[in-house]
Amino acid sequence: FIISKDGYILTNAHVVDGAKEIIVRLSDRRELEAELIGSDVRADLAVIKVTTDENLPTVRLGKSAQLKVGAWVLAIGSPFGFDYSVTAGIVSAKGRSLPTAQNENYVPYIQTDVAINPGNSGGPLFNLEGEVVGINSQIYSNSGGFMGVSFAIPIDVAMDVAEQLRTEGRVSRGWLGVMIQEVNRDLAESFGLERPHGALISRVLPDTPAEAGGLREGDVIISFNGQPIERSGELPHYVGRARAGSMADLELVRDGETMELRLKVGELADLGEGGNRQASV
Repeated sequence: FIISKDGYILTNAHVVDGAKEIIVRLSDRRELEAELIGSDVRADLAVIKVTTDENLPTVRLGKSAQLKVGAWVLAIGSPFGFDYSVTAGIVSAKGRSLPTAQNENYVPYIQTDVAINPGNSGGPLFNLEGEVVGINSQIYSNSGGFMGVSFAIPIDVAMDVAEQLRTEGRVSRGWLGVMIQEVNRDLAESFGLERPHGALISRVLPDTPAEAGGLREGDVIISFNGQPIERSGELPHYVGRARAGSMADLELVRDGETMELRLKVGELADLGEGGNRQASV
């Protein structure tokens, strides 16, 4: 969908992956050739641009942070080639980490029960005010078709990625250099937590911001820059959005005691570089 009058368009990275030519068809059936400005595999987002002498109509952007569980939302796409199909549902959850990529998941997905099928990818998710609050990206399915669980990229995250792609041609993400795991009931008791929450550091990688900042194996991070960490999969969301070189305030539990730590955030390596940097937060 078009996000600026001069022709910038937002879609999924997997939609344009490997494309030799990109053609955009508008609602009036005109077709325009587009160039790929940049794509980000980790967020599954891509920015493309068409060239035209006229001002193009744009969507109205909302705030995904203001979206509430239970709110009605609408999706527009082309499932199975049926152009401009509209489906409706509610927001089932926010801040979801997909179970197939916990440590590599830098997107706090919006989960809905809106019917999403092949051909919906990259389409807008609207609230009832007609504002785009997400980008339909994935379904969770054993059959390959819709089974009641769909995921959309929050528009707040998407626009941050899009702006970096437009201005820098790449996306910079924060990185600590730790391996993490979920805190279950038994681990919570052994680490002196009243209840299971936080992200347990199972390994601190050498020569990383985490090592330099004083993090240790066995620490349980319960807050990052004031954002509470309920599940370990939430930590990559907050770390990834932190700017490389910035200072981060962490609250953690070490040896049964709550303490605060301040450290400098590093930068996550590009895909294909750095070996086990890719499996770490």
